[in-house]
Amino acid sequence: MSAAVTAFCIALTVGAYALSRVIGKRFPSPFTVPVFLSTPVIMVVLVVTGTGLTGYAQAQSIMSWFLGPATVALAVPLYRNRRVLVDHWRAMSVGLVVGVLSTMVSAIALARLLGLPPELQAALSIKSATAPVAIALAPAVGAAPALVAAFAILTGLIGSMAGPWLLARARVSEEVARGEALGVISHGQGTAQALTEGELTGAAASVAMGTAAVLTALVASTVVAWLVG
Repeated sequence: MSAAVTAFCIALTVGAYALSRVIGKRFPSPFTVPVFLSTPVIMVVLVVTGTGLTGYAQAQSIMSWFLGPATVALAVPLYRNRRVLVDHWRAMSVGLVVGVLSTMVSAIALARLLGLPPELQAALSIKSATAPVAIALAPAVGAAPALVAAFAILTGLIGSMAGPWLLARARVSEEVARGEALGVISHGQGTAQALTEGELTGAAASVAMGTAAVLTALVASTVVAWLVG
């Protein structure tokens, strides 16, 4: 029974993703991106069938294992588009620095404006780093790892939903620019969304995601100490 439930949950996840891709192509919207649309579909089916999160846990563990190979596979579009990315290294470098610093400063500024306590300000400052990096940085900036993880995941979700829509409204159509923006702001989820737009966009997003995480790790403590205290 356990194996059958696990297989069902994996099939459900893959099917929900495929369905969301089809709906997203026919009805483009921030609410039809796979990471958003497939989630409630899976939740409803789990509740209706009585499977619940307990039954889904083993399937989740198996699928999470594939994150490693999937991340390594990002090297393929990187290699294929290496010449284009190298040609844009100056613009991408400026974009990375400005993107990382602006998202940290703006998050702290907004948190202070709303009167949030220093711990929340610090947690929000590193929300755009990929979740594993953000969690590792949490003690260095004086934030709770669980809180940082929640903000990072939520940021990735919102970025992957609203990012492409906002870029389109801002008339940003250049593939490298779109990919870099999604990778810097919404890390892994943004990179996955960028890959649905094209190989070059996904390659730029993967470079941006990794480099932004390193840059965030280098400056987070200093920025938080300076702005949060």
